[in-house]
Amino acid sequence: MSSDAVKTLILQAFISCRLHYCNSLCYGITDGLMSRLQSVQNVAACLMSSARRYDHMTPVLQELHWLLVGWRVDFKMATLVYLSLSGMAPAYLAADCQLVSDEGRRQVRSANSRTCVVRRTYSSYGDRCFAAAGPKLWNSLRAHLRQTDINFERFKRLIKTFLLGVEIAAHCN
Repeated sequence: MSSDAVKTLILQAFISCRLHYCNSLCYGITDGLMSRLQSVQNVAACLMSSARRYDHMTPVLQELHWLLVGWRVDFKMATLVYLSLSGMAPAYLAADCQLVSDEGRRQVRSANSRTCVVRRTYSSYGDRCFAAAGPKLWNSLRAHLRQTDINFERFKRLIKTFLLGVEIAAHCN
C-alpha cells in the first residue's frame, strides 16, 4: 500500500467518521468545544494535504472541499430538515418539522415561502433540540434553497455551496 492510501485509510477510519457521526448533536455547543473539534479537523487536513500544522487552514479546507466543523453541523441539520419535509426521514424526525402552510390555523404571508413552524423553548438546552433548532436553521436559509422542486442531491450541493460562500465571506471580513 502506498503512503497516500495509508493516510487516507487512517483519516477515514479514525478521524473523519468521528467528526461525521452524530455531528448534529453538536449544534449549539460552546465555542471552546467547537474549536477543539475544529483543531481535530485541521490536523486531518494537514495529513491529507502537505500543509504544516501552523499554516492557515481555510485555503487547505477549501482545496479539500471540506466545511468547517460548525458549518458541517449546520449542513447536517439542514439535510435532516429537508429529509423530514420531503417524507424521507423517520417519523420521529418528520413530526418535529411542520411547514407553516400545513399548520392550517390561519394563512400568513410566510405560508407561501416554505418556512417551518419553530417550537418555542424555555432554555438553552431546548434551543438545541432538533424540533427547535432544525426549523430555525431551515427558515434562515435563502428562499431558493427551500424550494420543493429540488431533489436531495441537488439540495446537498446547493447548501454546501451556500455554506462555503458564507464561510469565505466570514473569513474575508
